[in-house]
Amino acid sequence: MIRRRGRHAARARVPFGPVVVVLAAAAGSLLLWRLGAFQRRSFGEAARSASASPTAVRSPVPSPPTSPSPSRPPVSTSGPINTSFPGLTTFRGNASRSYYGDGPVPAHPEIVWRYPESGGLCMRSSDQNGVRTWCGTGWTGQPNVLQRPDGTIEVRIGAYDGRYHFLDGVTGRPIRPDLVTGDLAKGSATSDPDGYPLYYAGSRDNLFRIVALDRPEPTVLWSIDADTSVPNPMWNNDWDGAALVIGDYLLEGGENSWLYVVRLHRGYDAAGMVTVHPRIVATIPGWDDRLLSDLGDTDVSIEDSVAFRDGVVYFANSGGLVQGWDVSNLLRGGSRYRRVFRFWDGDETDASIVIDDAGYLYVARHRTVNVPSRPIARDHEVGDLMKLDPHNPAHPVVWSIQLGGFEPDGGLLGTPALFEGVVYATFTEGGVAAVDARTGRLLWKRALPGPTWSSPVVIDGRLLVGDGAGYLNCFDVSHRGKPPRLLWRLEIGGTIESTPAVWRGWIFVGTRAGGIYGIADRGTVARATRERSESGTTTPRSSP
Repeated sequence: MIRRRGRHAARARVPFGPVVVVLAAAAGSLLLWRLGAFQRRSFGEAARSASASPTAVRSPVPSPPTSPSPSRPPVSTSGPINTSFPGLTTFRGNASRSYYGDGPVPAHPEIVWRYPESGGLCMRSSDQNGVRTWCGTGWTGQPNVLQRPDGTIEVRIGAYDGRYHFLDGVTGRPIRPDLVTGDLAKGSATSDPDGYPLYYAGSRDNLFRIVALDRPEPTVLWSIDADTSVPNPMWNNDWDGAALVIGDYLLEGGENSWLYVVRLHRGYDAAGMVTVHPRIVATIPGWDDRLLSDLGDTDVSIEDSVAFRDGVVYFANSGGLVQGWDVSNLLRGGSRYRRVFRFWDGDETDASIVIDDAGYLYVARHRTVNVPSRPIARDHEVGDLMKLDPHNPAHPVVWSIQLGGFEPDGGLLGTPALFEGVVYATFTEGGVAAVDARTGRLLWKRALPGPTWSSPVVIDGRLLVGDGAGYLNCFDVSHRGKPPRLLWRLEIGGTIESTPAVWRGWIFVGTRAGGIYGIADRGTVARATRERSESGTTTPRSSP
């Protein structure tokens, strides 16, 4: 049975023609209407030709390469975005969404702790199906993990009780009070990658928050309201994606289908407390008139965590529009930005875009469940896993392959993972597959209990995948292209929609059964306990 993600009711359709791109020149200044310039600059000939249909595909055979671009010198993007301290500070760890944590992966894992010890993290919330009880953690739900110089580990994660929790990674006990929101905390959050004690977190209560963590309790310094911050919010007002912090700028997409660029102005006051003086410098629409015409609906929310490379921010929406916007001038303090890439894959593209070292994009799509009347022809033209070349916008499809089905919610919801020339992807019907990153050839498929929404994690030749029956599966993928050997399968309980975080012998993950778990080998636990006892470690409340 397909589990549906909660969404608010759809908004009334608003055509793109009267839409404006907002540029806030200063706090409290009037919105500047830039429609004419926006249309000339952003929707020119390159944008119009970028959505030409690629070669059709038939599952599971990949389409032949259609854009043999000249090779580009690789630029490594696989390390963490935070370079001054160790940790996993955002969904998939960096701007290319390709950092999975730090190994080793446990060889003989056991559940060390559960939070809470009994009961569940639950609350009542409403969606298009009415009011019901939600429990645990959902899609994408990957924890942040931060490690101090003294070895202390802090796990930060949002849950369906409407709270963000801050837990000791060794014991599972809270180390600071919860951040309380007004509705489900159902996506992934971001810890400041530059070491400021700031946390960037959204909720289904309409608000995206910037939170100080150097006070006695988490303190909201500033927030964005999805309903009032733009002139015409679209589908709804949730915040699923994990923000990126690039320099002193924050990049975040909302389910109102707008991309925000925010100048943070981070600093400290005379008492040494962290400060921000944010200013929204650009709001960029995640849709256009052509997309709404092709779809016949307005389900165009941005649910992925934006990716970034060479001054361009990449994101997609639930209408299947994949975009790249050059914001390099904005990030240098200017006011200019322009769309440099447009591709329509036909349907919901909620998984985050992954960028490899050569700048290619790996994009995953699934069939809509919210709009049954949406046309499906484009889904059959382009496979649900695709490799795109943003430097060849007229013919961007390098290859595409169909891994999932075409039933409602069929296809890919998890974000693909890259490892040594192979793309690993889960498909919602129940399973994980490996695809050659260069050719798009299917290497193998492995069935798992569905739904499999959890994004795969691969470290040191070990592939971790959560499944719909509540098991965490670990496969040996060290032999490239060969069918994997199952190394272990640990029952946690409850559907695993969230993405595991791996950190130096530990795995942290939540499930829909209501709990958050710390998992490790016995030896890892004994070593951590001994080191903590010898050092007398306590976790500072004012940590980054």
